Amino acid sequence: MPDVIVSPGARAKLPPWLRIGIATGGGRGETNALLAELKLNTVCSSARCPNLGECFHRRNATFLILGDACTRNCRFCAVPHATHPAPPDPAEPERIAEAVRRLNLQYVVITCVTRDDLPDGGAGHFVRVIEAIRDAVPAAGIEVLTSDFQGDLAALRTVLAARPNVFNHNIETVERLSAAIRGRAGYRRSLMVLREATRLADGAGPVKSGLMVGLGETDDEVTATLHDLRASGVTLLTIGQYLPPSSSHWPLARYVAPEKFIQWKNLALQLGFRAVAAAPLVRSSYRAGELAATP
Repeated sequence: MPDVIVSPGARAKLPPWLRIGIATGGGRGETNALLAELKLNTVCSSARCPNLGECFHRRNATFLILGDACTRNCRFCAVPHATHPAPPDPAEPERIAEAVRRLNLQYVVITCVTRDDLPDGGAGHFVRVIEAIRDAVPAAGIEVLTSDFQGDLAALRTVLAARPNVFNHNIETVERLSAAIRGRAGYRRSLMVLREATRLADGAGPVKSGLMVGLGETDDEVTATLHDLRASGVTLLTIGQYLPPSSSHWPLARYVAPEKFIQWKNLALQLGFRAVAAAPLVRSSYRAGELAATP
């Protein structure tokens, strides 16, 4: 099955492999109610994830810390932008821990808005969230999906010293497109963060990254990115289809055929990645616990 090329300015019609049912029922409603009660943000809602219904129905969510507005304005992302966001909420770690306990989560993914306005980029807040979860649910696995902390290795060291089970930082796209799409985030800086995370973790936990496809990259550029990630020490990988949140975001160039995701997964495994999730609807934190548990 070939990729579906989207003409510039054309309205992109979803191909059959991206049409999903809407999960309803008690689980989704209960998860929504709990998040509202505890005043917690999720990347599921903020980034308009297509898997929200499924994950909320399973009483799972990826928590978004440090507020609901980002100091960067990447062209692929639906999270709101603010030059001067509100200060971090000191009570947020305890509320997240309470949600983890009440949802009975055995694996928790914590991500963040980018906070270039904070001296440590929010690294200390990450640590407080990790500690609160471990106090409430000691057996829970914890994955952190962080910003690049502007390349601040002290901030990176702070987070890794808390020993998350998995450290994740997304490369997002290929090098040629990175500057236009990711703004202040740089491809080479992200590789440096991943490389240093691998060194600082020193085998205590795997390093993970992910990228989107369909933004105008070539297949050869995806292959080059896989080589770069593996050379940086990444062992867990996600690849998913980019879906523009709105007409004002970066335009869609193609819908990648499911067979190509399988080819990239096989290539990544040949390169030495331990585990790979690659499919149109894969997102960085989608079924993250299952990926991390892959032998």
